[in-house]
Amino acid sequence: MKTGRQGIHTDVPPSGEGCVARLAAGGWWLHLRRRADCSQIGCRDGSPNHAAELFHSTGRPIAASFELGETWFYDYQARKMVPGRRLAEPWWRPEDQPVPGAAGKAPDDWEYRFH
Repeated sequence: MKTGRQGIHTDVPPSGEGCVARLAAGGWWLHLRRRADCSQIGCRDGSPNHAAELFHSTGRPIAASFELGETWFYDYQARKMVPGRRLAEPWWRPEDQPVPGAAGKAPDDWEYRFH
């Protein structure tokens, strides 16, 4: 396993195409995030199951965006953007995946539920 600084593993493929917890619960998400150490896919803060919970439950702070074209990394512990290295492909969610995802799971009033 190729480990970079701050526990960023560059050879672990993503855990799937959507938020692991929301898929398991049959729920929905907005703005996917990817843990840089194990490539588990979660969703952004304010979503029903957000990526910051992954940091608090594991103590591993670095996440990367899993959104199309986004290449940034964020350190939840330092609360700032940090440099990162290219993770294993695929780098982003599928292009045809709806937002919010998963298809048909978001309620009609999802904008009002998002906080």
